[in-house]
Amino acid sequence: MTQTTRDQLLEAAAALFAERGFYGVSIANIADEVGLTKQALLHHFTTKEKLYGEVLQSISRDFERVRNEVMAASSDPADQLLQFLMAKVSKTEHDAIRSRLLMRELLDNKRRADTASVWYLKAFLDDLVAMVRALPVWRDTVDAEVLAAIYQALGAINYYAVSEPTLRGIFGDARYKALDKVYDERLEWLIQRVLIDPSG
Repeated sequence: MTQTTRDQLLEAAAALFAERGFYGVSIANIADEVGLTKQALLHHFTTKEKLYGEVLQSISRDFERVRNEVMAASSDPADQLLQFLMAKVSKTEHDAIRSRLLMRELLDNKRRADTASVWYLKAFLDDLVAMVRALPVWRDTVDAEVLAAIYQALGAINYYAVSEPTLRGIFGDARYKALDKVYDERLEWLIQRVLIDPSG
């Protein structure tokens, strides 16, 4: 399927924002990446903030789609949560870009946090809280405990996703490939212990 100009702009913007952060990317940088003028880009997105917001919205929509798929595939809350989180593990360059962008959003958002009127990833976090609360062990737990456990799991997922170049450099290809083979298994173990059965 042929990409529209808008799709190309979103893809290029996501990659650049992931690599350089919101403040390290200009409208001109993104336009250059797809061979457009700055004015042509502004025809589709009137500001950099709107373009960035649309990139985050597309990630949020993707998370919602995956959530709906795992909810339809299983009626077991523990299995739903595990499959939803495991779907976040980086398998493609697109997934890796998404993870880097989310990490950048957490790292670079300090200047915008006080004035942000929309939090595009709030629905994703609300969904995760609801999925965790569907487990009997979490039903009567305070929100702070639930969010702390969620962030432990998300941290493990996203930190690994953005670490590949560094890990390959430190340990070499062979050791990185060996690590990558066992990572999913260890992540499942962590999700089980931190979120699904913390008392076990």
